Amino acid sequence: MKHILLAAALMLPLPAHAQEIGQITEIASGLNGPWSIGFLPEGDVLVTEKRGKLWRIARDGTRREITGLPASEDRGQGGLFDVLPARDFAANGRIYLSYAKAGAGTAVSMARLEGDRLVDVIEIFEMQTDSTGGRHFGGRLAEADDGSVFLTIGDRGDRPSAQDPARHNGSIIRIDPERGSVAITKGHRNPQGLAFDASGQLWAHEHGARGGDEINRIEEGKNYGWPIISYGRHYSGAKIGEGTAKDGFEQPVFYWDPSIAPSGFAIHSGTNWPDMQGRFLVGSLKFDHIAVLAAGGREQTGMIQSRETQRVRDVREGPEGGIWFLSEGRGALYRIDPK
Repeated sequence: MKHILLAAALMLPLPAHAQEIGQITEIASGLNGPWSIGFLPEGDVLVTEKRGKLWRIARDGTRREITGLPASEDRGQGGLFDVLPARDFAANGRIYLSYAKAGAGTAVSMARLEGDRLVDVIEIFEMQTDSTGGRHFGGRLAEADDGSVFLTIGDRGDRPSAQDPARHNGSIIRIDPERGSVAITKGHRNPQGLAFDASGQLWAHEHGARGGDEINRIEEGKNYGWPIISYGRHYSGAKIGEGTAKDGFEQPVFYWDPSIAPSGFAIHSGTNWPDMQGRFLVGSLKFDHIAVLAAGGREQTGMIQSRETQRVRDVREGPEGGIWFLSEGRGALYRIDPK
């Protein structure tokens, strides 16, 4: 474990003391395609790798591999995705994993973590689709206060399917482990961030094409427009759909143009860091930074950028208010602490 002073890296129009953000601590390195972070009550951290590995990382950076995982398919953008320890993990050891399932699509399993092994693994969701491409799986998870689990699913590279009610493509799904699942929204291209704010409101961000990455306030029954409306264009430069707005489709709260390729999403509680309260933190795979947006997500106020923020794949608020992130480019897990 090593510490790196983060000097002049927080470029925000904030009070001067907020620019002296403190330091980045490297927690673990040597990770191969890291994808997601999950915190355990006793202080260990779970980290997934896209190729199908799950690691338990101690506070001193030592790591042990977790065995007993459900099978995932490492193909294209598919693989092992999110790890989500349940809110009641201390009572039952329950975690959720999302992944690309061979011959199907995005799936979710529930299991119990006993030491360094998963037991009682049960698949609780499998995507209904006939798409076979290797793109736009989504795969982000979030848990509501009532224990419901929410999952993002992309269009799988099959644009019209995001508007097809018979398929899960382009949806955000609510999963009740006891009663099944239901799609609550449609019209998403590839949602790679999902988080609840302090009031219990669910938010998501997603990749546009060439421009048009979006932040959306998620409300049940709403359609977010892809591919009928978009603020981006096809990679060829051709127009997408019918324009940027149309009756019956939701507008994003914020969009990026050019695209930043967003991945990972945290809405900071302000714990031990009052200047961050309510701020949206979004990793950028394309421009190697963490975008910082004002509470409510309507304005980007700056970014956290350093040599450690290469292809930020996940961003989370830690148990004590630190900002944890995974750098895919550096194959490492880091924590940023306030000064």
